[in-house]
Amino acid sequence: MIWILQFTCYNRPKQLFYDPLKMCALLNFGLPKGSLEEPTIKLFGKAGFRITKGSRSYTPCWDDPELSGRFVRAQEMSRYVEDGFFDCGLTGRDWVKENGSSVEVVADLIYSRSSNRISKWVLAVPEQSEIHAVSDLAGKTIATELVNVTRAYLAENEVQAEVEFSWGATEVKVPELVDAIVDLTETGSSLRANKLRIVDVLMETNTVLIANKATWADEEKRAKIENIGLMLNAALEADTKVGLKLNLERSKLDDVLRKVPSLRKPTISSLSDESWIALETVIEKKVSRELIPMLKRMGAEGIVEFPLNKIVP
Repeated sequence: MIWILQFTCYNRPKQLFYDPLKMCALLNFGLPKGSLEEPTIKLFGKAGFRITKGSRSYTPCWDDPELSGRFVRAQEMSRYVEDGFFDCGLTGRDWVKENGSSVEVVADLIYSRSSNRISKWVLAVPEQSEIHAVSDLAGKTIATELVNVTRAYLAENEVQAEVEFSWGATEVKVPELVDAIVDLTETGSSLRANKLRIVDVLMETNTVLIANKATWADEEKRAKIENIGLMLNAALEADTKVGLKLNLERSKLDDVLRKVPSLRKPTISSLSDESWIALETVIEKKVSRELIPMLKRMGAEGIVEFPLNKIVP
């Protein structure tokens, strides 16, 4: 015997593209495929959204019935969001600018494959190159993935130069194939390893949560997107911090707060022994290794450091 389950979804506006996977979901969410894929799944998990997928699947499974979506390259995401295939998605601010996409930028999310820092698109040349300013690029050839932004940069500086698209490994193309490159860097270590020198910074970029304009005008959908943005940022905020609890003699509190400025606006509670207090606060993760021994020497007891999942400012 074969059972056929038939159901209908109501109150969902018609989409520009037909996608059976999103017919009953409130939002069709675009997730970045590639280097951001695993960090994004991890970030969503910390924010309270469990995403699972097969090793070769482009369709994620969400633990939230209001969400569906696909994995696509970040370079293409803003176009799909603008056209209405996705209601919202994650991409780089650079690719929104490169594609000239008219979308709503909902939130900045400072994370990447290897760090939680802002990246830069830079103009770079070999260390021994005679190019020291953008004006020196006249008549030269530049390789980059960010073609439109680079051409706009040259136009702003009134420089005529050839810009060719690079499929990757851009650093190795100078000086034999091109005179200069425009490439993405976080620390500059890859450029230095290839004996390249930065001439100028074209733009800074980071991951952004973007939304389709029509979707953003829908109150229900907008509220859901804002909630997701808040929770993702809360998870990122907590990633660099830890909680700290300790007990301290009340008479030492003023001295501790004066000498340890990283204990900002702590919560202070009285203990059963009125001469002691309990102190609880949030600190930068990187300072705890110096702070905890200092607090111990100043008379703190019962010091507990604990991880945080989310911090909402």
